Amino acid sequence: MLSFKYLSFSAQSDFAPYFYDNGAGSSNGNMALFSISEDTSIGTHVYTLNGSDPEGEPVTYGMTFDKGSKEYFSVEPKSGNVTLIQTLDREVQDEIIAFVTITDGRNKSMPSTKFTIDGHSGVLRIRSGESLDYELSRTHFVTVVAKDGGGKYHGKYQVMTSTAIITINVLDTQDSPPVFVGTPYFGFVYEVSVPGSEIFTVFAKDGDQNNPNAMHYSILSGSDGFFSINSSSGCISLTSFPVQLKNELYELKVGPDGFSDYSVTTVTIRVVDLNNHPPTFYGENGQQNRFELTMYEHPPEGEILRGLKITVNDSDQGANAKFRLLLVGPSRVLRVVPQTVLNEAQVTIIVENSTAIDYEKYQFLTFKLLAVEIDTPERFSATADIVINLLDTNDNIPKFSSEFYIARIPENSPGGSNVVSVTATDPDSGLWGAVKYSIYGSGADLFLIHPTSGIIYTQPWASLDAEVKSKYNFYVKAEDTEGKYSLAEVFVTVLDQNDHPPEFNQNFLEKTMIIGAPVKIEAVDEDAEEPNNLIEYSIMKADPDNIFDINTSTGEIKLKPYIKSMEIVQNITKQKDCRWSVVVQARDRGSPSFSTTAVVKIDITEAVSRPMAAFLMQSRDNPMKALGLAISIITVMVLVTVMISTIIYFRNTKSNRITPARRIIRKRPKDQRSWTFRPWFGRSDQSFGKFFTDDETSGNHSSLRAKPPAPSAPVLPPPPPVHSRPSERLRSVPTVSGSMASRNTSRSSSWKTNGSGISSALVSELKMRIEQKINEANQGYYY
Repeated sequence: MLSFKYLSFSAQSDFAPYFYDNGAGSSNGNMALFSISEDTSIGTHVYTLNGSDPEGEPVTYGMTFDKGSKEYFSVEPKSGNVTLIQTLDREVQDEIIAFVTITDGRNKSMPSTKFTIDGHSGVLRIRSGESLDYELSRTHFVTVVAKDGGGKYHGKYQVMTSTAIITINVLDTQDSPPVFVGTPYFGFVYEVSVPGSEIFTVFAKDGDQNNPNAMHYSILSGSDGFFSINSSSGCISLTSFPVQLKNELYELKVGPDGFSDYSVTTVTIRVVDLNNHPPTFYGENGQQNRFELTMYEHPPEGEILRGLKITVNDSDQGANAKFRLLLVGPSRVLRVVPQTVLNEAQVTIIVENSTAIDYEKYQFLTFKLLAVEIDTPERFSATADIVINLLDTNDNIPKFSSEFYIARIPENSPGGSNVVSVTATDPDSGLWGAVKYSIYGSGADLFLIHPTSGIIYTQPWASLDAEVKSKYNFYVKAEDTEGKYSLAEVFVTVLDQNDHPPEFNQNFLEKTMIIGAPVKIEAVDEDAEEPNNLIEYSIMKADPDNIFDINTSTGEIKLKPYIKSMEIVQNITKQKDCRWSVVVQARDRGSPSFSTTAVVKIDITEAVSRPMAAFLMQSRDNPMKALGLAISIITVMVLVTVMISTIIYFRNTKSNRITPARRIIRKRPKDQRSWTFRPWFGRSDQSFGKFFTDDETSGNHSSLRAKPPAPSAPVLPPPPPVHSRPSERLRSVPTVSGSMASRNTSRSSSWKTNGSGISSALVSELKMRIEQKINEANQGYYY
C-alpha cells in the first residue's frame, strides 16, 4: 500500500475558490492523505478533486509534480476525476507528492512550493531555489500531517493520522530599495514663473518597511542647471527665469542618495506657454497686412500664385501656436495651403477656378486671408488683404445682340436705302474688342453692310420688287482682330407698294346674260400683297340706267330683282336685240388707290328650262367645258353598257346548261334611221356639236331652228325575230363579246323577256334620251 502525501499551504487571497477537506478515508475532496494499492491498474479512476467558489463561479482543477519527478496521476479539469497513468511499486517509491490546484478563472489557490519536509525526520526546510521576501509575504502557514504505517483495526485496514499547522513569520532585512509613491511625476513652468518657484515634490519610502531608513533626494541628471531639489522634502524648484529655458520639455532623473539605479524615477517638467501672441503675417520686408499681385486672366487651374510671398507666424508654443488659415472671397476661385499651421508656415495660394478669374467681370479681385487660433480660449486671429489686378486677354468672341434680325423695306426704295442695323459686342478691351462686320450668302447680292457700324443697306443699283421677290435671307459676320467671329442670320421682307392698277383682259367685253343668272367679269392686280391686290368692282355707267347690280368683291353682274322676263326687258329697252352696255370700274384697296374701267356689252336672253341648253349657252365662251361634258356623257354610256353586260353574264353563268355562243345577225328594219355625230369645232358661234339623222345630213338644216316637240316617253324597239327549231327554242343575249344561248325550253319565254328585251330596251332608251337632250339643247340655243 502506497501513501499519498498532500501538502497544503495557505496564503491570503480574496474570494479564491477552495477544496473540501473530507478526511483521509474519503474518495473526494482535496486528496490529502490519500492511499492507493500498488497493484491498481493503469487508467483506474482513483479519486475526485472537489471544491467550490464563494461567488458560485464554475471551477477547474489541476495537478502538478516536482520538477524531475515522475507524474503518476492526471486530472480532468472540469470534473476533477483523478486517473492513474503510471505503474506503482511500493518497494521503489512508497510516497508520492503531488500539488493540486483549483481556480475560478481569476483567482487560484496554488499550494506554496517554498517549503519541504523530510518524511522520516520531520525537518521543515525552505525548498531549494526558493527564498522568503518580507515585502511580499510576512507570514506563511504550513499544514503538516503525520501518519503511521497503517494496519488492521477491528478487522479493517486503516491509517492513523494527525495534523498540525505551523506558522512561519518572516523577519525583515535591509534588502529592498526605496519606492517612489504616486508616479509618474509631472510639473509645469509658466511664462510668469520666477526663480525659486516650486514646481513639484517627489516622495519615496524605504522598501524595508519594518525598519525603514530616512530618504535623501537628489537630481541625478536632466536639469541643465535650471532646477534644484530639496534633499529632505523632495521639492523641485526653478532656479532661473522661464525666458532663459531653452527647451519646452525637461526630464529630470531623481533618486534617493546611496541607492542603485532601479530606485530612480523621472520627473517630466513642461514649460507652459501663455497665449500672448496672435498670429502675424509677414512679407519680404517684414510684417505686412496687404499683398498685391498683377496677372493675366484665366490662369491654369492648379497654378500657384508665385508673385505672393506670404509667411505667417505665431510666437507662442504648443497648442497656443496652432491656428487655421482661411481665404475669404469669391467662392471656389482660389484656395490656401496649408490650412492648419503650427508656429510658422509659408502661405501658398492656388488657382481653383480659372473661369471665374475673368477680366470682363472683374478688373481686380479682393480676398481676405485669415489666421485663427484653434485650441485656445482667446481665439486670437490676424487678417491680411490680397488684391489681384487682372490683365485682359482676347478670350471672347464677338456676340450679336440677337441670333437673327428681321427687317422690312418698301419695294421701289432707292439704292443705298438703310435696311437694318445689326450690333455685335466683344467684351475684350482695346483692339481685341473692336468688331468688323461682313455679309455673305445667296440672298446678300442686293445688300451691303458698313464694316464698323453694322448698318445694312441696299446696293446703289438695287431695285427691290415685291412682285418679283419679297423674301431675302443672308448671314452677317462679326469678327475681331484675331479672327474670332460669330454669325447671325438676317431676314428681309420687301413690303409691297400699290404700284400696279387693276387690269381687265380687254377694255371691251361681251357677255351673254340669262335672266336670273349673273355674268362675271374679272380684273387682275399684280401687286404682291393685300390690300394692294384686293379689287372692288362698281358700275360707273349703264345704258339703260338702274338695270344692273354688281357684287363689289366677285365682279358678278346681274339684273335688278324686278326684271324677271324678256317682256320686262323689252318694255325697258324697246329694242328687239336686247343688248345693253355697262361701264364697270375695278379699284384696288391700296393707298393710294388705282382703278381701271371696262365697257361690258351684255346680251339678255330668257332662261330656258332645259339645263343642257343653259349650260351650252353659258359655256359658249369656253368650248373646252362643253367638250368635257361630251366626254363625260360618252364615258357614262360605256360604263353603263359594261355594267349591264356584266350583270347578264353573271346571271347566265348560274344556269346548269350553257350552249356554245353563237353570233346572231339580224337584219336592221328599213325604216330605222342611223345617227351620226358631227363635231362643230371652228364655228363662229362656238357650238360644241350636234347629232343628226340621215335626213338631216342630206342638207336639210332648215328645221334646226324649229322648236322641238314636247318630250315623251321613249318607245321600246320591236323585238328581234326568233328562229327556233321544233325540238328546242333558242334565246339570244347580245353582249359585248357575243351571245349565249340556253337550252332550257321551259324558261325560254322569261329569258326572252328578261334577256335580249331588257338589254335592248335599256340601251336603246339610254341612247334615245341622250340624243334627245342634245337635240333640245341645240334647238334651244338657236332659238
